[in-house]
Amino acid sequence: MVQFEKTAITPGKKRKLWRRKFYHDRSSCISDYILKLVVVIVMVLISVITLYPFLYILFYSLSTSGKVGAGLLLYPRGFTLESYRILFTNAANIGHAMLVSVARSTLGPLVSLTVNSMGAFALSRKRLIGRKVFLVYVLMTMYFSSGIIPTYILMQRLHLAGTFWVYIVPAMFSTFNMILIKTYMEGIPEALEESALIDGANDYVIFFRVLLPLCMPVLAAVLLFDCVNQWNAYSDTMIYNSMKSDLHTLQYVLMTFIDTRASSLQEAESKGELQSLFNPVTARMALTVIVTVPILCVYPVLQKYFASGILIGSVKG
Repeated sequence: MVQFEKTAITPGKKRKLWRRKFYHDRSSCISDYILKLVVVIVMVLISVITLYPFLYILFYSLSTSGKVGAGLLLYPRGFTLESYRILFTNAANIGHAMLVSVARSTLGPLVSLTVNSMGAFALSRKRLIGRKVFLVYVLMTMYFSSGIIPTYILMQRLHLAGTFWVYIVPAMFSTFNMILIKTYMEGIPEALEESALIDGANDYVIFFRVLLPLCMPVLAAVLLFDCVNQWNAYSDTMIYNSMKSDLHTLQYVLMTFIDTRASSLQEAESKGELQSLFNPVTARMALTVIVTVPILCVYPVLQKYFASGILIGSVKG
């Protein structure tokens, strides 16, 4: 049996060890404190840089135009709601346009989510006959487009131009969103599907009762994508429904209002007839706030699913 010789620790060595440990712990605490302080400062700066542009627009829209100068704007100068009052009183169809935008931003994402999730379920099944051919056919649409004129002719032939459904039908399928959902579904263990098949479940039951509840993160992320895209869209209104005033979306109404109202206000300003409470710049700022606030109300609801859905849907598989 091997015995180790015990070395005696003298009081001097004890003091040296204690002193070394004290300075080591102190230096590590100081370095940790400095690191945390740097991280906090960097995050505060990033938050200010990200948030301040919207606050600047908000403060500018609530300020009297004659009192707003160059430089930073940290609060409304000469608080007034005149810009918003003029917008809603002069744009008679802005309320109806908001309803159209809300309708397309609600119905469109739901229909698109249904179609994309069903396509993702079909292409994620390895037993699907011709699966690779279908997948290549779908992926080709991400790289090749027919262009604006053939698309417009197609919408005319399908009798979608001049109707509300031109906002819904062309956006029903998205290859990018379908790939995200498909990749997420492929990461779900196959044992769940096998156990459901043993219990007598068919594909409809597996899709609606097994897979969809497990795909909530990626579905919420895709739903948020579609809501933002539908809310911000105005080019389809300009191309297909510019002559249908009852189908104008909020984005299109605001764009045309900026063009027409800003030009008239600039003429009035050149003639000295413009009131100091309202000018084209405050109009643009107020319109930006009106457009941004609704989508800001939707994002916090789906934000908790957003990061995990995108990360897992794009990496797994």
